[in-house]
Amino acid sequence: MKSRKIPNDRLKISKFKLDSLLDITLSINANLPTETLLSKYESILRESLGIGKVLIFKRSESWECLFNAGFPKKFEKIDVESRLLGFDDITYVSSDMDFEGVDIIVPVFNNNVHLAFLFIGDIEEEGEGMSPVLKHLNFIQTISSIIIVAIENIRLHKESLRQEALKKELELAARMQQMLIPDNRHMPQSPEIIVNGYYHPHFEVGGDYYDCLKLSETKTGFCIADVSGKGISAAILMSNFQASLRAMFTADVDLEFLVNKLNEIVVLNAAGEKFITFFVARYDHRKKVLEYVNAAHNPPVLYNTSTGRVDHFKAGCVGIGMLDEIPAVIKIEFPVRNYSKIVCYTDGLSELKDEEGKDIGTKEIIRYISNKEPVKDNIQALISYLGIPDTNPYLFDDVSIIAADLR
Repeated sequence: MKSRKIPNDRLKISKFKLDSLLDITLSINANLPTETLLSKYESILRESLGIGKVLIFKRSESWECLFNAGFPKKFEKIDVESRLLGFDDITYVSSDMDFEGVDIIVPVFNNNVHLAFLFIGDIEEEGEGMSPVLKHLNFIQTISSIIIVAIENIRLHKESLRQEALKKELELAARMQQMLIPDNRHMPQSPEIIVNGYYHPHFEVGGDYYDCLKLSETKTGFCIADVSGKGISAAILMSNFQASLRAMFTADVDLEFLVNKLNEIVVLNAAGEKFITFFVARYDHRKKVLEYVNAAHNPPVLYNTSTGRVDHFKAGCVGIGMLDEIPAVIKIEFPVRNYSKIVCYTDGLSELKDEEGKDIGTKEIIRYISNKEPVKDNIQALISYLGIPDTNPYLFDDVSIIAADLR
């Protein structure tokens, strides 16, 4: 029995296909860039198979034109969702399909999901018979699938690296921000004033900040602030704000002057894109006077343990960085006659919801500090009652508190 000889043309075609697949595979394994893979792919289709025009739509996060060689720019704007998702098989384009210049549409799948669409146009014709391209459509579909999947894997790998880099940046920013928040062990713990804080960022990096400084033997300064927006830019702005505050906040500096200078710095650094709500106070335990400025921050609550009186230190001017110049900064001097407790907080606390879905405001703060127990114990009980940070479903923002016993 004689063996049949395979025609030389078929051998050449088979060798061409195998060589092409091997070249593409080796290129992928060598981690060559997307541009190189597309260049090899274009060479196979246009130079080896004589295809005049090629266009690829690829799905990633959305549909995009990945590659266009020869087609008018208008084709790149085709709505893939409405016009192409119905093509499940290799399709020869007829004149009534409104794809002028496109001869063949080749869908590419991955796990039975459309991954890409290939437009083929300007096919080189032979003198007689069928164009050779039509004989190799399955090969074209296969090599297109290999290329598209490889390019998508490259994109996903780059995205993974980008996410990892972003994660490291956020971790660094979070550590930097934690350094801004003073440890309770380093806060004043004297007979005249005892200060404690609580800080819980909702995400890795928040926009809250509080601080406490011993300004002299008789004066202590403390503050709380909240940057509009979150993320790394908010953390950087707050870091700069803290450095400026600590450089200028002294026992004798006028608080109106301090707020105006801080406003100048924030306006310069934030370029109008962010602002800071800010409450700053200075307590003179010898004179028993608390002076403060509230720049659009949530009103701190002061409770007099002897009289039961509750005072809210409301805002007296706009926030830091809201305007190039603050029209008027109002400083208040408040006499502290008896053992009193002050609680400063950010809106992550006051805007938590109660059982009726309304903001709790300051009612829970007042309820928990209306006694003669140390304010540190009051805050711990309040945080536990509100289920912060683990069990409160309404927690949507950073929660920061700085509280003090004043005597």
